[in-house]
Order: sequence, then C-alpha cells, then structure tokens
Amino acid sequence: MNFYIETPRLILRDFKAEDTKGLFRLDSDPLVHKFLGNQPIEKMEEAKQVVNFVREQYESNGIGRWATIEKESGAFIGWSGLKYIREEENGHRNFYDVGYRLIPEFWGKGYATEACKASLDFGFNNFDMDKIVGTANELNLASIRVLSKCGLVYKNQFMWKDILCNWMEVSREEHTKQST
Repeated sequence: MNFYIETPRLILRDFKAEDTKGLFRLDSDPLVHKFLGNQPIEKMEEAKQVVNFVREQYESNGIGRWATIEKESGAFIGWSGLKYIREEENGHRNFYDVGYRLIPEFWGKGYATEACKASLDFGFNNFDMDKIVGTANELNLASIRVLSKCGLVYKNQFMWKDILCNWMEVSREEHTKQST
C-alpha cells in the first residue's frame, strides 16, 4: 500500500529507505526515549531494521507508522500514524494503536496533535475501525495531553515493559461527534 496524507503543515507517508538517517537521529536521542524505557538505538543498522519492519507491517497488516515530514522545510521530523497490534497488551489483542514520535526540536509546535488527528481521521474514514487506542507512559504528560486533545479518553493503567502506562481509547462514534 502507498500512504500519503497531507495536513496543513505535515505530510504523512510511507517510510522509505532514505528515511533511515532521520529515524536514526530520532531513535538515537536519549531525550526521545526518556519515557520509552531509556534504550535509544546506537547503530544506523538498527534504524534500517526499523524502516524495514514498518514496511513489512504495511504488507502484513495493511497499515503501519508513517514518516512525518514538515511541509515547509521538507524535513523528516519523526513518525506518526496507526499500527495494528496483534500481541496481547493490557488484556487486548488485534487492535489499532495511534502513535507519534518526533525529534525534540519539533516538540511543542502542535505537530503531534496534527498528525494524531489526521491518523484518527484516516483510520475511521478509510478502514473499518470501530475503536482506536493510544497509550503513553503515565509520566509523559505531553503525550497524554495530545491523546486527550484528539478525543481519546483514559480507561485504565497497565504495565508495558515495566513501565506504568495510560490506556486511552476513542470509538468511531465518539470521533465522529467530536469532528462535527
């Protein structure tokens, strides 16, 4: 599948091999991994493997995270989008997760919210999704705020890799009400 979504300030598109350097810049930054278990990647090969893994998800699941590009500069600023989770998480399997991860210099500009809203719109309008989930480390208040702004509602907390996380959800019906 080819994905290409435009928002006022962003382009969300399939990951390509040329995104490897940007992904390495993102995922090798300790600040980015502060709420993700503090295990940033260390080698360019790891970033290449992530790009390949995401591209495989497009094939096997019909969806995966997207490279997030700032329109004005053309810069790779991180990733965002939807992911199909098959493994059990918080007692759930086979669900769609909305997520985002940006290079720190692009934090605080509203890009995560813009990408999250576009991802939700895409999921509910182009796929037969009844519900989309978002999760965040309970201490990552900025990410929790983004999910809340996008209409996801706190349901409970759960452990993910020894990290206490908030589980948040939005249904198609709730999203439609909020969008009108």
